[in-house]
Amino acid sequence: MKKLTLLLFLTMCSSFMWAQTKITGTIKDTSNEPLPGANVLEKGTTNGTTSDFNGNFSLTVEDGATLIVSFSGFETQEIAVNGKTSFNIVLKEGLELEEVVITGSRTPARSNTSSPLPVDIVSSKDLQSTGQATFDKALQYKIPSFNTVQTPVNDATSLLDPYEIRNMGPSRTLILVNGKRKNLSALLYTQTSPGRGETGADISGIPTDAIKTVQVLRDGASAQYGSDAIAGVINIILKEDTKNGSATFRSGITSEGDGEMLGVSINNGTTIGEDKGFINYTADFSKVALSNRPGTVNADGEAADFVYTNPTSYSSYLDADGRTLGGVDLTGFTVPQAVAEFENNYMNTPEYATNLAAINAGNAAGKPFVDEFLSRNPDANNINGSPKTAAAKFSINGGYDVSDESQVYFNAAYVYKKVNSYANYRTPYWRTVESMPYLADFFPGGNPNTDGGYDGYVPTFEGDLSDYNATLGIRSKINDWNVDVSFTTGGNSQTYKVNNSHNRNVVYSPSTWIDANNNGTVDPGELTEGSELYRENSKRSFDPGGTAFSHNVGNLDISRILSEKVSIGFGAEFRSELFEIIEGELSSYDGGGADSFAGNSPENSGKFSRYNLGGYFSLDWDISKAFLVSGTARAENYSDFGSTFVWKLSSRYKLSDKYTLRGSLSTGFRAPTLHQIYTQKAQYSFVPGQGIQVGGLINNVSSQAQLLGIPKLDAEESTNFTVGFGGKVNKHVSFTVDYYNIAVKDRIVLSTEIGKTATDAVGNSIGNTALDQVLNANNLSDLSFFVNALDTKTSGLDVVLGYKDIAIGSGQLGFNLSGNYTIQNERDGEVKNPKIVADADQSVVNETQEALFFTSRPKTKWILGTTYDIGKFGLSLNNTYFGKTTFKQQGMSSDLRTEFIPKVVTDLGINYNATDKLTIALNVNNLLNVLPEWEFKAENAAGQALINDTTPNWYGITPIQEQSNLITFNQRYSQMTYDGYHFSQLGTMFSLSVNYQF
Repeated sequence: MKKLTLLLFLTMCSSFMWAQTKITGTIKDTSNEPLPGANVLEKGTTNGTTSDFNGNFSLTVEDGATLIVSFSGFETQEIAVNGKTSFNIVLKEGLELEEVVITGSRTPARSNTSSPLPVDIVSSKDLQSTGQATFDKALQYKIPSFNTVQTPVNDATSLLDPYEIRNMGPSRTLILVNGKRKNLSALLYTQTSPGRGETGADISGIPTDAIKTVQVLRDGASAQYGSDAIAGVINIILKEDTKNGSATFRSGITSEGDGEMLGVSINNGTTIGEDKGFINYTADFSKVALSNRPGTVNADGEAADFVYTNPTSYSSYLDADGRTLGGVDLTGFTVPQAVAEFENNYMNTPEYATNLAAINAGNAAGKPFVDEFLSRNPDANNINGSPKTAAAKFSINGGYDVSDESQVYFNAAYVYKKVNSYANYRTPYWRTVESMPYLADFFPGGNPNTDGGYDGYVPTFEGDLSDYNATLGIRSKINDWNVDVSFTTGGNSQTYKVNNSHNRNVVYSPSTWIDANNNGTVDPGELTEGSELYRENSKRSFDPGGTAFSHNVGNLDISRILSEKVSIGFGAEFRSELFEIIEGELSSYDGGGADSFAGNSPENSGKFSRYNLGGYFSLDWDISKAFLVSGTARAENYSDFGSTFVWKLSSRYKLSDKYTLRGSLSTGFRAPTLHQIYTQKAQYSFVPGQGIQVGGLINNVSSQAQLLGIPKLDAEESTNFTVGFGGKVNKHVSFTVDYYNIAVKDRIVLSTEIGKTATDAVGNSIGNTALDQVLNANNLSDLSFFVNALDTKTSGLDVVLGYKDIAIGSGQLGFNLSGNYTIQNERDGEVKNPKIVADADQSVVNETQEALFFTSRPKTKWILGTTYDIGKFGLSLNNTYFGKTTFKQQGMSSDLRTEFIPKVVTDLGINYNATDKLTIALNVNNLLNVLPEWEFKAENAAGQALINDTTPNWYGITPIQEQSNLITFNQRYSQMTYDGYHFSQLGTMFSLSVNYQF
């Protein structure tokens, strides 16, 4: 009986073994290219797998099984096994063929029309067709909701320009490389320009030739990816190609004959082992020469700022000590009291007549000095435009099949960039040889009117930027679960150098006493007084330090297709961050520091770190073939400010095979960056009407911040709503229209410059608040700080229309129209001022700040692209419409605003495939030489009267000319103003590239 039982058991086991079959196969498209990531599912079960990098798969199934093979954008096939063990499967492109979308979801990829989220997909070819030199500028002319701006003479901003999606600032767009978080830049934008107070990743350094596609998610994604994804996500997907290597030579020049560009890049790949893996690598070297577009400087404005004394002002008649008026000490007098003293007791005295004559004589003598200099140098020798840049970029991307179920993947990149730019030129009437005689020796020139021919000088601002990122991970399938474990590291450092400058501050070394006779008293000859360290003893080259940022990120992502309708994903992320303010040398900051850019002092320098841990759960449920619902929840805890919980719900409903309705509702967050929490510095900045002033930025954890009652920074919170409609009418025509609404609570801003609460008639502070005490103690004209100051609301429309493959003659014609229109972008409620600021009747957000936040990007932007391919030629013509942009510049009358006039920039591209391997491309960017133009607009009747008033003031300038001088630094920035603009002020640019495929 036992033998019979054993025989039956062995027979059952043998039958079970015989009922299982291991199958292998390869999945390719109709072009014989492998399809990595295709799904293979045993019908009626949860047993399945995905194809590897080379399209290969293996799976154990029951005899008689049917395979369901699917890949987004391709027709699904059902294949009966019927005893076969090897399959070569070819998937055909479906009617709704779309790029595979992996951005914005933590479950298996879907096609673009199947995605419940708005995603723009830009190929490497699309980026290269723009003819732009850098990745960020190429996106500017491909994605309407993406904007970047070039700002003039803004110190470290010359190293990389601020960018953003949907007018939300650079820190609210998350950058991914192959789905993994890229490190932030070390740069914090602190000047009064778009992007003020924020930071972002350096995307300008990514080599375009290393990119396969870019997926731009125009929707909040904090639930999927964590902080920084309030406005959207840019996922840069690197090339995996091992067969189509190429070398590209690039050159270019502007129509003005400057800005010469030379570049060369190599992209190639190779397989590893017996086609078990791949490596794709890119090396890119480029150099761009200086482009200069200064304005013609207004002589009357220069004289008023630097030479003239106002004969109608009581301050013009102060005695030599700068404090007394006719023997009366005005210290402590308010301005009205001083004016009364001047009018009642001084205007009819002989001293007044004498001073008036002297002032008029001085003004008369000073103006010709300005005129003479500007006659030789109409632009005041200012240099503003595009700086000299050299860059070396390296990228590598690879993967290796460890087994049938496991693949190791890796990528790494390194960028080195060197930028040479310039500060404002110090004219001989701004930095005078009379007040600093040593300038004649420091900066000899050819001015016939000054000692030593001194004719001014221009400090340089030179920056070295290094940026790296790398990821190592393994993907595996364990009991039907897709497991992805990875480690990512990255960092960015920026160090600076100031040349052709000096430290003009009066600082003495300490006195020394040597007790020669050891009697314990100071005898004659034993005390040596300190010597002056700077001015005539100053260096002319300075190392002001810099900043650095790095992070390390660990990710665990797990997903599974539970059935044909349900898939889930969950995971965790640990991230540590380190921010460093690098100390400058003593002379770069001592006493006020180097003229033009002060270095980082020891008390403001240091290393600052934090870590955070997050976890998420995601579910996709295909309720029917037409109806998809996706949900994600995420919890995150930061070591420095606490925890947050966010969620996202999105859905897609296919109205038919052609049309889709989609929408999402989510909450999000953005953690304050370490830069915003710990940056503290004294910095030079341009204050309209006051020239260059030294202000202070105090950090959020400083004793000064505590004294002022500034609250600790907390995370921003957001609520995002998106609804859209799209479709593929036929194989030629497709469209999407998406409405978005973003509400941000407790938005972090860098305050405007908060000044002294009260000063007397001679400029001394007479306020007695904590604010005044901090300013006086630190010898600062003003200070600023970071604070959760605003609630904001932003809404708009994104539109994408495509019409391709239209047969015209022997060629194929295609059109693409995409646009963004901002419906609402404004403050929601009152500014949240700290008590000390409110009590001083000031605000951390003024009209200038609000303009930078809300109207400093085009209200609408449209891109109409046309392509025509015929024979060996490919033609493209793109027209980009930049809509109205409004500023409220600092120092300008509140009765006015400035508006940049809408413009269309036209780009032409011509490709010629000379041979199967050689392609020549010519691009003419800004074909019609369109330049930025702005004009004053009146806010009210007083503003219109100001525009209409043609009566010159006492020094010969009309009121509106004076306003213009205020915001352009007397026309140095006549084309751009001091705030920057959205397309290049360089005019027409020509570029030629030659590509050779190996």
